[in-house]
Amino acid sequence: MMHIAPWLIAGLGNPGRKYASSRHNAGFMVIDHIADANHVTISRNKFDADFGRGNIDGFDAVLLKPMAYMNRSGLPISRMAAFFQIPLDHLLVIHDDIDIGYGKIKIKAKGGHGGHNGLRSIIDAVGSGDFPRLRIGIGRPETAVDISGYVLGNFATDEWREFGPILDKTAEAVDTILRHGVVEGMNRFN
Repeated sequence: MMHIAPWLIAGLGNPGRKYASSRHNAGFMVIDHIADANHVTISRNKFDADFGRGNIDGFDAVLLKPMAYMNRSGLPISRMAAFFQIPLDHLLVIHDDIDIGYGKIKIKAKGGHGGHNGLRSIIDAVGSGDFPRLRIGIGRPETAVDISGYVLGNFATDEWREFGPILDKTAEAVDTILRHGVVEGMNRFN
């Protein structure tokens, strides 16, 4: 009998109330949305990560939020993947992306970090960029402001109004990746 590996779906963000509504926590928000929709409780902690395991549209999956801050996300994700024996092609990382317009999503099969410190940490920890990622566009600020202040800042009121449908679309993209693969996800959502 062939063993089908579970999925590790990791949303990136920063722990704590201070960052809960920040643009940089879009990955955490998606994980919470998927967990709620699929009745998965994220109540366990291991390797400096909060996680829950359950059925996501018929697939065994671990939903994970690293609690080591964005730029140190790699070690908790790497250790959790090793613990559950999850290969890199079943590690799906969900993160914000400043180079994509607000509300748009893009799927990549693999690649570099593109300047994203969370991805840099994961690539360093797992030794490769050969894992799929789902990028949530947070856009760039219209005025010249400090980029770290922008990504760590909260969504504007009008952005919040549009965020519910973005969460739904992102969850649908995750569903497509699990059911039909990364290439089909890219065809449908990029």
